[in-house]
Amino acid sequence: MAHDVHAHAAHETADDQYLNTTEGSGHEHTDANVWMIVQFAIWLVVSAVVVHFLMWGMFRVFVNTREATTAPEFPLAVGQEHRLPAGPRLQRFPANEAFQFRTGEREYLNSYGWIDRNAGTVHIPIADAMRMTLDRGLPARAQTPPEAAQDVPPGMIPQDSSSGRTLERRRQ
Repeated sequence: MAHDVHAHAAHETADDQYLNTTEGSGHEHTDANVWMIVQFAIWLVVSAVVVHFLMWGMFRVFVNTREATTAPEFPLAVGQEHRLPAGPRLQRFPANEAFQFRTGEREYLNSYGWIDRNAGTVHIPIADAMRMTLDRGLPARAQTPPEAAQDVPPGMIPQDSSSGRTLERRRQ
């Protein structure tokens, strides 16, 4: 029974449904509604024009409002002089300030001068400080003579973490 219903709805070829079976019916049933497309295009153009005029009007209102008003006054600041806001403020020329800072640091590191005259503390150029360190050497702790190492009691060895200052019992 389902086969009979399907057989009546089927076409022999894919183009059978488009054949002119009656006089006067020569259009495709799945054509688009042209009048609906034209109405949509008209509506789209009209709404775009209206939106552009509204935007132009709002722009004119904003410009006129800005030109009509003077500098805004803050109610809490009435009667006070014009002050800068509390810090930190942005730098006006950060590249120039960084250059000046680096130049000052370079001059300080490559010149002689007093740090504390009363204590006799001075600063010297880095190259001179390195040369003087090589000439004089670094301060070091006095080395223990080898015979002092013989004085370690039997069974005791220096601890690694104490650099030999304390002893620990050797495990046997």
